[in-house]
Amino acid sequence: MRSLLLPWAFACTQSVAVAQGVSTAPASDTFAAPSSTTATGRDLADAKRLVDAAARPAAGWTGPRDGPRAQPGKRIALVNEDLRNGGILGVDEGVLEAARVIGWSVKVFDSGGSPEGRKKMLADALNSRPDGLIVFGGDAHALLSGLRPFAEQGIPIVGWHVAAQAGPVAGTPVAMNVSTDPLAVARVTASAAIAQSGGHAGVVIFTDTNYELPRAKADAMAAIVRACSGCTLLEVRDVAISRNAELMPGATRDLLARYGKRWTHALAINDIYFDYAAPVLTQAGLPNAGLSMLSAGDGSDSAFLRIRTGTFQTGTVAEPLNLHGWQLVDEMNRLFAGERVTGYVFPVHLVTADNISADGGDRLVYDPANGYRDIYRHIWQRP
Repeated sequence: MRSLLLPWAFACTQSVAVAQGVSTAPASDTFAAPSSTTATGRDLADAKRLVDAAARPAAGWTGPRDGPRAQPGKRIALVNEDLRNGGILGVDEGVLEAARVIGWSVKVFDSGGSPEGRKKMLADALNSRPDGLIVFGGDAHALLSGLRPFAEQGIPIVGWHVAAQAGPVAGTPVAMNVSTDPLAVARVTASAAIAQSGGHAGVVIFTDTNYELPRAKADAMAAIVRACSGCTLLEVRDVAISRNAELMPGATRDLLARYGKRWTHALAINDIYFDYAAPVLTQAGLPNAGLSMLSAGDGSDSAFLRIRTGTFQTGTVAEPLNLHGWQLVDEMNRLFAGERVTGYVFPVHLVTADNISADGGDRLVYDPANGYRDIYRHIWQRP
């Protein structure tokens, strides 16, 4: 996991039960033999087109090129659902990098993923008297009661992965949710399983139903797998992100015993699930090619390592975490200047063994080489 110096943080645990999924008919025992002559030929061709497009080099900059100059001297509170999550940590680092450029001070808070932790985190953040609030990884609607006091004091709020769609979050004071398109991420992830399997994937999906965004991703992946006539959705397994270390080893052993070779593909809403599943697969004697892991976010350093070494994980639809940090600062700066947010959504990108060395992959991160730092510096009129 990436390192981050935290001015203030605390960790708690969350207690959420694992909900059992429902299995369906058996899938093929293999996933590596594509066939265009089956009834799934069209499914397979469509999946391959989508996956090939998502695996191309990072798109050029299509975001904003002008806007208000830097509003200096602002104090920003960053409230994090759980800094054990590599995606959240990576965006935090992007905000800290951009804040240094624009001239803001930042204080970091962490809930550790627990209800008590969230309440204390938001209270402490409010007491720090910030000029702006950035929320990472929580659910904006679930946090509404804690966000209202900030709005009542005229403190602007933006977030990362706090709702099922990018843009302003209706019914909340969150002016902008920065994210790639979650449904596009889900489509690419599920399509990669279909393409790899030749249209015969046996799929288990891991999600966390405590949050709107993971639910939306999992539902979209499940729908795509079900629509593939030669594929089988074996189960959707509900495992709380905050309890992955505790629950995933047992869940993985249970799924291996239940489905055996019928289980060919593991899809997850976040790479963290595979941090705790991969060691169990190795201990069980499963060869690396025996099961393919594909993540619908966020592109953690451990995921990059697994993809690079061919250890079960074959892809992650990585978020441009550092870029998103800069975008959050820019969106907040626009609010300070009395302007509207941009609503910009960066295109989806699938990291695989074939393209992992590009766009920051040599540093175990997806960092698009499109000059976004210089563009934001120009907008803010900062050297």
